[in-house]
Amino acid sequence: MSGARAGGLSIEQSAALTARITIYSVSVAVILTAVKALGWWSSGSVSLLASLADSALDIVSALATFFAVRFAIAPPDAEHRFGHGKAEAFSALIQGGLIFASAALIGRESIAHLLKPEPVRAEGWGMAIMFLSLAMTAGLVLMQNRVLAKTGSLAVSSDRAHYVSDFISNIASLIGIAATAVTRDPHWDAWAGLVVAVWFTWGAVGVLRDATQHLMDHELDDEARQTITEAVLADPAIRNVHELRTRASGPRIHIQMHVDLDPDQTLRQAHVVVEGAEARVMAAFPAADVLIHPDPEGFAEPHGLFGEETA
Repeated sequence: MSGARAGGLSIEQSAALTARITIYSVSVAVILTAVKALGWWSSGSVSLLASLADSALDIVSALATFFAVRFAIAPPDAEHRFGHGKAEAFSALIQGGLIFASAALIGRESIAHLLKPEPVRAEGWGMAIMFLSLAMTAGLVLMQNRVLAKTGSLAVSSDRAHYVSDFISNIASLIGIAATAVTRDPHWDAWAGLVVAVWFTWGAVGVLRDATQHLMDHELDDEARQTITEAVLADPAIRNVHELRTRASGPRIHIQMHVDLDPDQTLRQAHVVVEGAEARVMAAFPAADVLIHPDPEGFAEPHGLFGEETA
């Protein structure tokens, strides 16, 4: 899940990285849209039109990501006690919807050109644009990969999924234009556009699934939960961890649990033990909000909606 990075960055460091990569994303989308518009006007290629349509929607999605990552890091306020991290998930929903829109537009144009083929002009110019697009998109995706390895941002992950789809569509467009140039059969160009539409649909499903899990407060993965449990139990004064619950919210993660302590401890002693456990968890997850409830061992009762649950 997003944000579950043991030994990761602070919220401020994560915010700086995600903000910077969104500037690159918007810039790439604007440049490629302008270049592809000129190329489509010159060639009339449907596969190039498909790529142009997606790049135009990239501007919208990149701007959504640009603003979402900045809003997501806003500190909690009176109306949003858990912060504003869910903005990243809403950005991902926009991304998924735009990918579906791209697929629908490209599919419609491709089918129309299969039924009524039109000649492709200036194939060389179209292929040159595709090579440029491939290079710029690949560079951006590599930068996004590095940011994701450090931040786990859902918004950046969704933006990357969109650009990976772009990369595949550019390859398909390049093949379609090249095949049309060699065979003089415009059907190749239309088939390439149809392949892109199918690929986009598949990619949109993945983006929407991840956004839905984030909005539904899906648990962090087993590795993250194990790291949390081990950090808490590093102090032998803590006998057990139960009712461990985790969720991601943009750059932040929220962790809560119950721990069993010696029932003969004073409240002050229990407080010191719990504070130490919270510090160890936050050392592994700097962007975490940790809440630990101490229970006297042997006297704890089930809490919450689902009763007793061990970590």
